[in-house]
Amino acid sequence: MTLNYGREICGNLSTAQSREWLITNGIGGYGCGTISGVITRCYHGLLIAALNPPLKRTLLLSKLDETIQYDYQTYSCFTNRWFDGTISPQGYLNIESFRLEGTIPVWTFACGDALIEKRIWMQQGENTTYTRYTFKRGSKSLQLSIKALVNYRDHHGTTQSGQWKMLVEEVPKGLCVSAYPEATPFYLWAQGAEVTLNYHWHLGYDLAMERYRGLWDRDDHYNAATFNKTLQPGDSLTIVASTNPQSYLDGKQALQERYEYEDGLLKRCSHFSVPWIQQLVLAADQFIVDRPSTHNPDGKTIIAGYPWFADWGRDTMIALPGLTLTTNRPDIAHDILSTFSKYLDGGMLPNVFPDDDRTPQYNTVDAILWYFEAIRTYYSLTKDITLLKYLYPLLQEVIDSYRQGTRYNIHLDSDHLIYAGQEGTQLTWMDAKVGDWVVTPRHGKPIEVNVLWYNALTIMIEIGDILGQATGEYKTMARDTHAGFQRYWHPSLKYCHDVLDSPNGHDKSMRPNQIFAVSLPQNKTTQPLLKPEQQKSVVDTVAKMLITSHGLRSLCTTHHQYRGRYGGDQVSRDGSYHQGTVWAWLIGPFVEAHWRVYGDRTLANSFLEPMANHLNDGCVGSISEIFDGDAPMIPRGCFAQAWSVGEVLRVWAKINEPSY
Repeated sequence: MTLNYGREICGNLSTAQSREWLITNGIGGYGCGTISGVITRCYHGLLIAALNPPLKRTLLLSKLDETIQYDYQTYSCFTNRWFDGTISPQGYLNIESFRLEGTIPVWTFACGDALIEKRIWMQQGENTTYTRYTFKRGSKSLQLSIKALVNYRDHHGTTQSGQWKMLVEEVPKGLCVSAYPEATPFYLWAQGAEVTLNYHWHLGYDLAMERYRGLWDRDDHYNAATFNKTLQPGDSLTIVASTNPQSYLDGKQALQERYEYEDGLLKRCSHFSVPWIQQLVLAADQFIVDRPSTHNPDGKTIIAGYPWFADWGRDTMIALPGLTLTTNRPDIAHDILSTFSKYLDGGMLPNVFPDDDRTPQYNTVDAILWYFEAIRTYYSLTKDITLLKYLYPLLQEVIDSYRQGTRYNIHLDSDHLIYAGQEGTQLTWMDAKVGDWVVTPRHGKPIEVNVLWYNALTIMIEIGDILGQATGEYKTMARDTHAGFQRYWHPSLKYCHDVLDSPNGHDKSMRPNQIFAVSLPQNKTTQPLLKPEQQKSVVDTVAKMLITSHGLRSLCTTHHQYRGRYGGDQVSRDGSYHQGTVWAWLIGPFVEAHWRVYGDRTLANSFLEPMANHLNDGCVGSISEIFDGDAPMIPRGCFAQAWSVGEVLRVWAKINEPSY
């Protein structure tokens, strides 16, 4: 897929700063920014290192400001917006084009008759970022001058100058930066360039996106040094930023390794001939990172979303089939399933791993139930009975814990449905909470939780039969849950309640959660939870009331609590998060449900086609977390989200690739 913009995009600042790029290193570190070069988020930077992989993400190299002297003219190739509203310099006007080469962002700057290309990428497995400049065309030499602006702060924060004085020292071919004695030192190298140390702060960068989010909206960065080099046509210069003092300086070789790495990912999916799906294969890899532990030094996990999320249990299990199995990387799926098995506690998986050493949080009722589905999908493709044997006793403990009762009043009720919730908790995927305000508590018997519970029971039957274990108990439980599930159907509305037995009675709000009653369970020998005419009615109603170009609304537009715009401070944002905001990941279960009911591949694919266009918006080459509920459905939230990418990949392959 060609993701290429000319001056019609790059030369329009409002448009160019709304398109973002992302690079990653497979251990939780990343870099990101706008194609205009303007910093709009506290998360923007060239090297955000994972100092305790995959977390403790710390901004080290903020930006590189390039100035070119060519044919007696001076050209800025960077753009800054300052807190007073000034835009200076306006280097975006010199951007001839921007494109992605795989996941590598590439800018072409036009300076007179000279063309200079700039590429940025990360070294896999290292906190190392490469920025490479190549003088592609020109009639004489040029002078390239690059100011390196650095920092040392948590990626969620901002810096105010005077907080500390950085120590910057020259080392062979570059410099070493130590923010303070206990800080991790990092290095900047530019082989063949002259280095001048600068020692001063640049104050008052404007963070427009943080202001939109109701957060502190200015930042300062430290001007550590300037690199200067004269280039002849055909020459290149590479700036290397790294926490590894041994990182090599050969930019050409490092770039070739990156190309080969991404080519290897595509070769695993060589049967995917659709260009935008190939791009999503590369995007999928950006979320897969290491999570080493004493249990498993080679452990793997999935970053839920960039730029601010860590790894979440629910998100990981939902995203896993699409990110790892659809992309023909079952070894990664195995490592993730094994890694998370070590964190089972009270029959539950962690909801979120904090950005520090605190105990993981277990406030989720459904993460463990999605774990069952991830295991089922993994085994169906690999037939890995060894892992199945290892996990089966753990899954038995989960069923027992939910049946007998575990945290947060999660238990199997007398109608054989799972009840979950107590005051002050948010346990489902609709989990927004501000202070003591739980926006969508959904206490009671949420429909998707009981679909997943029934699915887990059918999986236990399936695994038990494979391993030669007695399954009569699980068959009885599944039959009873199936009978209890019939309470969800609302005969006059012809769709399902969202929650049964809540403190306020049954909740008949039209939300997307009932779509799982059609898309799950996956076991074809299992009795469906809804009759065929009910399945069709659910799909048709969801299509009529919730579908958008980029996913399903979290609440129908006719509901009195519907919110069609997402933005503002945390109260405003979280107040609308699940009250009408569109969620991209839900396109997966909807398209699968539509495919099951209608069996029309062309119709099913028509719901996915707008996602191909979205790859040109938001984070170029990836899929956003959420969108406004109201047209034109502007992308919001994380600009690249794991389960959004994973579910589009998974359902596309299921419909279009018979071998999947």
